[in-house]
Amino acid sequence: MQKRKLGSSDLEITPIGVGAWAMGGGGWQFAWGAQDDDESVDAIHAALDHGINWIDTAAVYGLGHSEEVVGRALAGRSKKPLVFTKCGIVWDERRETRRSLEPESIRKEVEQSLSRLKMDVIDLYQIHWPDPDSLVEAAWKMMAKLQQAGKVRYIGVSNFNVDQMRRAQAIAPITSLQPPYSIISPEIEKEILPFTQANHIGVIVYSPMKSGLLSGTMTRERIAAMPEDDFRKRVPNFKEPLLSRNLELAELLGTIGRRHGRTAGEVAIAWTLRHPAVTGAIVGMRSAKQVEGVIGAAEFRLSADEIAEIERLRAASATPVTA
Repeated sequence: MQKRKLGSSDLEITPIGVGAWAMGGGGWQFAWGAQDDDESVDAIHAALDHGINWIDTAAVYGLGHSEEVVGRALAGRSKKPLVFTKCGIVWDERRETRRSLEPESIRKEVEQSLSRLKMDVIDLYQIHWPDPDSLVEAAWKMMAKLQQAGKVRYIGVSNFNVDQMRRAQAIAPITSLQPPYSIISPEIEKEILPFTQANHIGVIVYSPMKSGLLSGTMTRERIAAMPEDDFRKRVPNFKEPLLSRNLELAELLGTIGRRHGRTAGEVAIAWTLRHPAVTGAIVGMRSAKQVEGVIGAAEFRLSADEIAEIERLRAASATPVTA
């Protein structure tokens, strides 16, 4: 599988990586419902066996559980993938989360993540959200200190805007940005992607299938049957009037995919990878079977005509595309 250089680092990553958000399981604010840990481990193993060489997780996913599952999946593997994780969201004994960029909090978080992941050094450590904004500089100084101390190899940001990236860059280089990006949510094309290109910042996008909406397997019935702790039930894109438009887009992606023996999800992911500023896409995988439905996106390329076909349907929609 081909690899792409991530920003100005020496990390060479495959076009898609394993997204471990849902592997955190249920029982927390942004859960995807219950998840079988054995299936998560199988998904990671299947992805690595297919050539994927990186995993993206975060401390908050499952309140530490996702990192533990990743650590379990990698135990005993002779060839380890790159592991990316994130800090800046903490929780209490009541399992209630809050965003925190206090430097000492970040220092504690990295030690906890290293322990859960069973690693000596994290390949890419990212600030999850720039909140509170007033602490962006202080947090980034701590991230640079962790890099200098050898706790992490590279440091990146997630969900930062251009101004916040400029402020961080004045302190230490940004290896990568992790923003949301999909056919449904293309907003970063306007300002953020041009900025990252101009400043040699790698981009690993998340939710390329918009939390499963563009996978080709989402239906109204499946949404209605989602457990109450699946955060997607509360998201506007999973409700009318946006839902009909989104399912129509997914149907078109399925039509395009069938021409090439690809799934709708692979088309959705390939659409994000077409942009020259995008280094890689984080793809959620909850089972080995799901890996089979997305792995082809790493090599698949849409034609100019197919990209235009997707754009025509988006433009024809009466409902504006929103995040």
